[in-house]
Amino acid sequence: MKRPAKELRGFQRVGLNPKEKKSVTFTLPASDLAFYDEKAKKFVVEPGAFDVMIGSSSADIRLKARLDVR
Repeated sequence: MKRPAKELRGFQRVGLNPKEKKSVTFTLPASDLAFYDEKAKKFVVEPGAFDVMIGSSSADIRLKARLDVR
């Protein structure tokens, strides 16, 4: 099954003043990586590498990390 190149799986708006920095922590449960498989007729999480991207928009990614689902 072909999947989109990028999928929004969560977001948090963080307001910052000029030159201000903040640490942000979030939890990304495996269930947030699930998609509905028409053939299996259920939500599934495929194993593999996922890129987690953080930015002000999908066109302005400022931080990226990779996680592996087994």
